[in-house]
Amino acid sequence: MLKVLKSSVSAAILSGLLMSGALAAEVKSIAILTPEEGTDYGWNQQGIDAAKAAGKAAGVEVVVAQGLGYGDVRPTLRELASDGASLLIAHASGYNTSAPEIAKELKVPVAIVDTPNGLEKGLVADYTLSGHQGAYLAGRLAAKMSRAKSVGIVVSGEPPSWNSQSAAFAQGVKAENADVKITYAVIGPAAYSDAAGGKRVTESVIASGADIIFGQGNGSSFGMLQAVETTKAADGGKVYFIDVIGDKSPIDKGFLLSSVVWNIEPVYAAMIADLKADTFGTKHYTIGLQDDSVKLLKTAAIPDNVWAEIQALREDVISGKIKVDPVYDAAAVRALMTSVAQ
Repeated sequence: MLKVLKSSVSAAILSGLLMSGALAAEVKSIAILTPEEGTDYGWNQQGIDAAKAAGKAAGVEVVVAQGLGYGDVRPTLRELASDGASLLIAHASGYNTSAPEIAKELKVPVAIVDTPNGLEKGLVADYTLSGHQGAYLAGRLAAKMSRAKSVGIVVSGEPPSWNSQSAAFAQGVKAENADVKITYAVIGPAAYSDAAGGKRVTESVIASGADIIFGQGNGSSFGMLQAVETTKAADGGKVYFIDVIGDKSPIDKGFLLSSVVWNIEPVYAAMIADLKADTFGTKHYTIGLQDDSVKLLKTAAIPDNVWAEIQALREDVISGKIKVDPVYDAAAVRALMTSVAQ
């Protein structure tokens, strides 16, 4: 069943925009569609929170349609468009075919992910984001703190965003200590919400010797975290988890080492600005360390001296002293690993 929430700004703000005569008044509302609930401390929640924040700042209404699954969302897209949305944010790679179709059918702008070549002025923008700079730092952190000198990467699929972070994490591990083993495992081709699969695959990677897991998975990440909480490392000690996109600290039981946190608000704010300026669908959007739209989460599990070293590396990445280029090809990602679990 479609779950829709609305966050509105005051009539005074809208009135001010209308009186200004600016094009801002033409962007009346935006809508974001997510496959899972906005309570995952990750992709879905960060997207919804960012859309609300960007909409509030711009003075436009925000409609949230969440828990839609990964099937056909054309009916929902049509419904939101008919309700007057000025922009439909299709916040899942599984929506990157249907959303452009609806954009062309109804002449309503859409934003999609994992389709960098899908730009179409005035209609389709892509925001295939990459937290690779943060993932590189996470790799350096993991290599510094792994007791077994063995780490794992568990992913719920191999979309461009995941691939770029997996590659950067591996590069960071190798830069810190080339002798650290990196085991790579894929839950399934699109196992984003498969928590049971996340637990099973993570347990197998821990069994291979890893005592730190870098997990990318949306809902499946809860299974990864559960595996870390209930499975001992080879030395009988604790296994730590490094998450992505969100901050699971509120539900952490002492196993969360860090997270590559994304702030998507500047991206959605830029989309709204582009709609107003008639430049929507003409550019790509990025996130990175420099403006903290990507940052590594500090937890109590990270010693202060190690965190200081990571912060120094952060400055080196920002300055360009350390170059971290995104790698989007799955085969190239796998080539960086010590072993790939089957």
